[in-house]
Amino acid sequence: MSEASKITLTCLDLAGTTIGDHGLVEMAFAEALATLGIVAGTAAFDEAMTHVREARGLPKLEIFRQLFPGDGAGGEAWAQTANLSFERSYDAVLDRVGLAPLPGAEAALDKLAGAGVRLCLMTGFSRGTLGRVLDTLDWWKRVDLVICPDDVGGRGRPWPDLVLTAALRLQIEDVRHVAVCGDTASDMLSGRRAGASIVAGVLTGAHDRAQLVGAGATHVIDSVADLPDLVLGAGG
Repeated sequence: MSEASKITLTCLDLAGTTIGDHGLVEMAFAEALATLGIVAGTAAFDEAMTHVREARGLPKLEIFRQLFPGDGAGGEAWAQTANLSFERSYDAVLDRVGLAPLPGAEAALDKLAGAGVRLCLMTGFSRGTLGRVLDTLDWWKRVDLVICPDDVGGRGRPWPDLVLTAALRLQIEDVRHVAVCGDTASDMLSGRRAGASIVAGVLTGAHDRAQLVGAGATHVIDSVADLPDLVLGAGG
């Protein structure tokens, strides 16, 4: 890779990429659906959860909007209600189960930062849920920026807005200086649409190698622990 595309910013997803998911997000989705009468053991629940798994990485509210399209009682109102329930459920799940970084995640962040690479954590969680996660991990000072759909007018992945906003806020000279790392197809699409030189999929989260490659991953690695060698090797 040429000096023109040396990596100076790495944007990383949270759940399934840098922190362990262990089914917590799906559990919160299931509890949110149950508040609207869509319960486990029904065809409607199975259909909804299949869509949730395919849409992982998108803003949570957007996923609920896709599940409950239209306006009024059967649409936006239901999506908003389900999203609020998701946030409350995820907080409760954190209280019950806890949260921890994936193996090697903190070392990877520190190695990248030590090499002068700026770091941004990005997510499909709301600002409130993102804050709860970072409080739990004590990660506020570990990175240069944290960003979520609430910070970009609600348009998260698979659109490029989160990555491009991070590049603007951190004054990155060229989108080719950006690496993106995530565990979902929407992460890969977002990175490619933003023009990032490295769009790395990890196999520790929601989607498998075929889904990541199909969405445009430039690299697929076992976990975020492998990311520094990829990023620093590319920039060297």
